[in-house]
Amino acid sequence: MIRIDTIWLAIEPMDMRAGTETALARVVAVFGAAKPHCAYLFANRRANRMKVLVHDGVGIWLAARRLNQGRFFWPGVRHGSEVELDAEQLQALVLGLPWQRVGSAGAITVL
Repeated sequence: MIRIDTIWLAIEPMDMRAGTETALARVVAVFGAAKPHCAYLFANRRANRMKVLVHDGVGIWLAARRLNQGRFFWPGVRHGSEVELDAEQLQALVLGLPWQRVGSAGAITVL
């Protein structure tokens, strides 16, 4: 089991031909460092492919996901260069669901 404490989503698209070293360089450029037990998510321009780089404290893991139909709900540039997600939001994102409405972000506070 890979321990992941923090999940970061990068806003700017990444070329999905990128391998581990290129993805790691992108993490350092966007987030400042690849911190242990953190996951970093990137999508391509069309948001139908995603790569996840995880630093497990010893080494680097790189995983990819492609949707056959539809696209991932990726935030626009107006949100900054990165967004932090919780585990529940990550599960929704990976399934192609609108993760912004999951968890406390979907709470109704005003009637």
